[in-house]
Amino acid sequence: MESLLLACLLSANVVALDNDYVLVTRDAVQCASPDDPAFADRVVVALGDMEISARKMVRGDIAVYKSGESFALSSGASFFEVSIKARHPRADSPAEVIPPEKNAMRYDGDDYFIFEEQLAPGDTRARHSHSQRVVMQLNRARLRQWPEGKPEVFVETVPDRASFNPPVIHTVKNVGDTPLRGIIIEFKP
Repeated sequence: MESLLLACLLSANVVALDNDYVLVTRDAVQCASPDDPAFADRVVVALGDMEISARKMVRGDIAVYKSGESFALSSGASFFEVSIKARHPRADSPAEVIPPEKNAMRYDGDDYFIFEEQLAPGDTRARHSHSQRVVMQLNRARLRQWPEGKPEVFVETVPDRASFNPPVIHTVKNVGDTPLRGIIIEFKP
């Protein structure tokens, strides 16, 4: 196992996303110490079988570490580390908050919550909303979406990519032949 500080690599090819809310790295941890005041929590999302501080994880598992907590990773682990920035702006939210159905809650914190997004082929998720959020898809799926106030769109999810999505109210149908599966970190308004 490599320690957090020894696994510290921060270069253009491992930064998956960097904005006012988060720093997301792929297969590397951010270079700040665990108690760096610039960062609050850190979330590790497993992209394959791995071990973190003697805990076995499989694709889609998460581990949340508070400021000041450190962890050790198994060598060769495949993962995202999402470092929540301590002084990020207040999250934008849609005009109406409508919880999405058919997802699995994984963590509920003061500033954000984490859920596993799930939708079977042919299934529809009724009208719901999201605030700003980090999206990490675990597989490829084809979706038909009806965003409120905009024309319908077809979306092909891209596995193992981190993105930051704006607030939305929409209805979603899985029109592909594989289930939708992703890990979402949604900021609370």
